[in-house]
Amino acid sequence: MVIVTVEFRVLGSVEASVGGRPVALGHARQRAVLAALLVDVNRLVTTDQLTERIWGGRPPRQVRSTLHSYLSRLRQVLTGTGAATITREPGGYVLTTAATATVDLHSFRRLVTQARAADDDTDASALFDRALRLWRAAPFTTLDTPWINDLRATLEQERLSAQLDLGDLLLRLGRHAALLPELSARAEAHPLDERVAGQLMLALHRCGRPADALDHYQRTRRRLTQELGVGPSPALQDIQAAVLRRDTDSVRPPEPPTDPIGIPAQLPPGLTSFTGRGEELAWLDSLLPDTAEADPVPPAAVVVSAVSGTAGVGKTALAVHWAHRVRKVFPDGQLYINLRGFDPGGSVVSPAEAVRAFLDALGVPPTRIPDGLQAQTGLYRSLLADRRVLVLLDNALDAGQVRPLLPGMPGSLALVTSRNRLTSLAATEGARLLPVDLLAPADARHLLAGRLGARRVAAEPAAADEIIARCAGLPLALSIVAARAEALPGTSLAALATELEEADGRLDALDAGDPTAQVRAVFSWSYRLLSADAAHLFRLLGLHPGPEVGLRAAAALADVPAARARTLLAELTGGHLLTEHTAGRYAFHDLLRSYAAELVAAHDSEESRHTAVHRILDHYLHTAHAADALLTRRRDPITLSPAVRGAAPEALTDHQRALAWFTAEHPVLLAVIEWIPTAFAAHAWQLASALNTFLDRQGRWPALAAAHTTALDLARRRDDRTGLANAHRGLGLAEDRQGHAEEARAHYALALDLFGELGNDAGQARIHQNLGRMSSARGDYREALAHAHRTLEHYHAADDRGGQAIALNHLGWYHTKLGDHRQALPYCRQALALIQELGDPNGEAHTWDSLGYIHRHLGQYGQAVDCYRHALELFRVTGDRHSEAIGFAYLGDTHQAAGDPTAARDAWTRALNLFEELGHPDAGPLRAKLNRE
Repeated sequence: MVIVTVEFRVLGSVEASVGGRPVALGHARQRAVLAALLVDVNRLVTTDQLTERIWGGRPPRQVRSTLHSYLSRLRQVLTGTGAATITREPGGYVLTTAATATVDLHSFRRLVTQARAADDDTDASALFDRALRLWRAAPFTTLDTPWINDLRATLEQERLSAQLDLGDLLLRLGRHAALLPELSARAEAHPLDERVAGQLMLALHRCGRPADALDHYQRTRRRLTQELGVGPSPALQDIQAAVLRRDTDSVRPPEPPTDPIGIPAQLPPGLTSFTGRGEELAWLDSLLPDTAEADPVPPAAVVVSAVSGTAGVGKTALAVHWAHRVRKVFPDGQLYINLRGFDPGGSVVSPAEAVRAFLDALGVPPTRIPDGLQAQTGLYRSLLADRRVLVLLDNALDAGQVRPLLPGMPGSLALVTSRNRLTSLAATEGARLLPVDLLAPADARHLLAGRLGARRVAAEPAAADEIIARCAGLPLALSIVAARAEALPGTSLAALATELEEADGRLDALDAGDPTAQVRAVFSWSYRLLSADAAHLFRLLGLHPGPEVGLRAAAALADVPAARARTLLAELTGGHLLTEHTAGRYAFHDLLRSYAAELVAAHDSEESRHTAVHRILDHYLHTAHAADALLTRRRDPITLSPAVRGAAPEALTDHQRALAWFTAEHPVLLAVIEWIPTAFAAHAWQLASALNTFLDRQGRWPALAAAHTTALDLARRRDDRTGLANAHRGLGLAEDRQGHAEEARAHYALALDLFGELGNDAGQARIHQNLGRMSSARGDYREALAHAHRTLEHYHAADDRGGQAIALNHLGWYHTKLGDHRQALPYCRQALALIQELGDPNGEAHTWDSLGYIHRHLGQYGQAVDCYRHALELFRVTGDRHSEAIGFAYLGDTHQAAGDPTAARDAWTRALNLFEELGHPDAGPLRAKLNRE
């Protein structure tokens, strides 16, 4: 029997061959569809995922029919190979391959995994070599979509990591001469990669070229200093020292990272023009252990340094610059958060928000994060135990905001910046206090010289002194003046000093007599040089609560198209009046926010300010409402008023875009809710309601409770009964999730009365649905069943078919929990038919799960297994790992009841792995069950 092999290749152009003969795959778009399926071969790819992967945010008008035609043609092509098929599954498509088919991408990853697990260097190098030979060119050559481009970049990083691992092996095996040409080319392509630099230095040294090795070290050191603001790592310095003493025996390749996943690297970019502060940097260096020792001993307690000083004095710049310098001393990562302690908008980050952000950064899944600040702080400190992590807490308000964020064990270091001297931290936590003062004239001159060149400053010493005096030695002000001078290389410093003096004179009324007030003169000088439209946008941004603003939100605020807003924002960032800290997201320094707020109050009418606030609120509200609909696939009982002209809500097209938007914007939305003026009270409860699903699924229940508490207060002031009902509904959900059953029931009861008073059936349905879930959780299934009947009645009255489907599934579930399995079955079948018609994968998954449970208890094991498999496929699509774990546990029970212990054990093992990853308490009983079998 002749076995014909089928090969699919994406590590280069997208190709397929049968028995070595190429297969015609069609045009580029059709090959992109095949590539999108091959990446997840043998797994479901949803229709929405395929659409996003092929067309990004610009699908054709008849996207589903177009996609169907591509898939039909690919089916015809693949049918002839006999080793691959494309099948339609609920929610999407699966490309299934036979054992005789290979996909080079998956072969590459498998070989790399085997190589890294191999005990013998020769065997490992052979496996790495086989993996890398699969690469023919850049992945998906000639294909160009946002998803493919992102994946191509990821795969290139995987390839580089494998090349570096192979390089380590070959150097250990003494093959440095053969490796040298490849390493030279790689160092040219990756000049800032210290691991590449170390390998090249070692190869040069062993080839008898120590001078070239040292020369490459110096070039790397200069590049790191100039472009990243950091020096070489200790590992690279060790190689340099060994080359200098001509010690070939002790030199070893730099070790690869032991755990590259889950190591946070959150430091903001440092200033490339950072100048001075030598004493402060030396003081901070003294906090570190003696890294010259072979095994530095960690300090006996957590080191806390509190850097304090006035606004704009450069506390953050100093802290970030130093953190970048010493980040290699903290190999387990660097955590950073701006606590916004002195934000003019009042949106101070609570300790609970900060701890949650750090847990996210450390890779903890939402389902593993416990309730309550104390428990979350305990988990955070447990994760940092026995690790060396730098924690940078920027712009703290007081010691109380900082304490829960301090590591609990020696080895890590917390660096805090604040306008206040945090003396209580020194008293209780042994913090070391470092006050940062205004720059001395000599340091200020160095800052200007570093930005403008020493010759230009030395040519006009009196003008430079005048600029320094007018800026009061404040680094922020000096940086703005330097930016202006750089933009006008032909203008004398004397002319700039004169302009500054004139601006200062016109702003005497704003001068409170201290250095922080005098900086307004510098701000005004930069502001006066803006175009009229950029100045208008700058003023309007003073109305925004922060902590940042996205491009399209800024466009809505100013009532301009997004392209025009981008141009204006570029003008503001170019003048250092705004910072684009990530692509398309902009932030103020808090002094600049205060200055913009003063300007908008002074120069823009009350009517224009009111209209701008209305636009930005409608922008956020209507976008959030649409995003929530994409996440839930349900009709919300809230009806919004039409958005005002210019609000321009974002056009989100699928679940992934909605989730990404909420992820980026939810800190802003929470700040907006806290800031909303009473005149716009309805926006508060509507926006809080739109956040329900996202915050609930993310486990951000304290934030959900805070948002609805604010909404409730505003609704009470306006006696808004609809607002009160929805705020109580949201608070009930938040309290329920946090285990506060009595408080949850109280809020739900108030909401139910209010929705009844308003005749709002959809609202009443959701309350009964939540009350039913609470009854079920405490084992009272008859009470839960009564709530489910009321839920269905109200959803019928509201003509909400998606709600009806969920209520029918709940009726079936509660009946089967009461032992009425045959009565339960028709309810769940009705639910499934309706929910498939509506296209709700989450609801469909849960309904299949209910059907599996029912069939198992009816002794219909084959049908139960089929139902659970449908449910598990959909849970993987929706990312509901908790429900997937429960589904595997139930599937195992079904196999056991059917007399198939091997399949039962396999399903239970998969369930246990998921429960353990989630940190779920069900892992213990399931582990005990597996041990008994």
